[in-house]
Amino acid sequence: MRLRRAQPPLAMPELQGVGFGQAAAELRSRVKTVALLVTVAAISASGTALARRYALARQLVDVPGERRSHSVATPRGGGVGPVVAVLAAMLAMTAAQGTPWLAAIALAAVALVGAWDDHRPLAASWRLLVHAAAGLAVAGSLFDPMVAPLLFAAVFAGVVVLINVWNFMDGINGLAASQAALVAAAVAAVDPGMRIPAIVVVVACLAFLPFNFPRARIFLGDVGSGALGLIVAWLCAGVATARPLNGLLMALPLSAFLVDAGLTLSRRMLRRERWWEPHAQHLYQGLARRHGHARVTLAYAAWTASASVASLVIAPMGPAYTMASLAVCYTSAALLWLRLQRPVATERDASS
Repeated sequence: MRLRRAQPPLAMPELQGVGFGQAAAELRSRVKTVALLVTVAAISASGTALARRYALARQLVDVPGERRSHSVATPRGGGVGPVVAVLAAMLAMTAAQGTPWLAAIALAAVALVGAWDDHRPLAASWRLLVHAAAGLAVAGSLFDPMVAPLLFAAVFAGVVVLINVWNFMDGINGLAASQAALVAAAVAAVDPGMRIPAIVVVVACLAFLPFNFPRARIFLGDVGSGALGLIVAWLCAGVATARPLNGLLMALPLSAFLVDAGLTLSRRMLRRERWWEPHAQHLYQGLARRHGHARVTLAYAAWTASASVASLVIAPMGPAYTMASLAVCYTSAALLWLRLQRPVATERDASS
């Protein structure tokens, strides 16, 4: 008897059992997706490198000071790389997916006002006006205010908040870009409909990170931090279009940034400090002074990765699980913030 070895299948397993036309179409779609992601990575990395050369030539450099967490003068504005990459991908969306024109315009506006502020300080009122307009554009691209007024209002507020939160939290190496990548990864895992845009954001951020972590050769700058906040808000709002409860669940991977920024801002307001001015009182800044940038960025990443896994597990469950998980997450994060902030604040007050 002659034994024959089993031969490997000629087609990819996931394409077996479908017609040739459908398999070919799926293969073409995958090739296009890979090409898109490679292009995004190339634009993000090359754009960041060019931004560094431009910043050094124009002396767009952040100098160490009491309101900053770094000790070496570093160029800013590198966020133009990942932002342009994401913007290009948004404009290249297929007709089947729908081109998010309003969101793309909002992203460009926030990036441009951030770039202006990187070159010369711009009044906070003008920045906030552009952020509000961007919030209206993103909310209007997803929800009709007459049909879903609460969702429209929630997206508008979320966009304005996250633009500023990402700006506040962009103070140490790798933090803002890594958090944006992790939240986008959570969106990709939870909502198949937002998977491609979310993976685009992940790739754009990962291509930027070698320039910013563990050693920062360039910072995101306002052109990048605020724009990343808008992108994250748009992704999370996109999840809510399919299932509003899952959109709410995206608050889990956002918890590290929202708790640190929210509690720090609240404390400054209660102390009647000029809360709208730059400062170095966030928990992540105090921890970075004690433990270094890399450890703090990785610790925040671990929290957000865990929260992202939790969001994926809880997504198929009911509203009660979602609300309970949010309560547990934010209560734990707030208590941890209070516990860790106490020695940091004592050390800061003693040195001032």
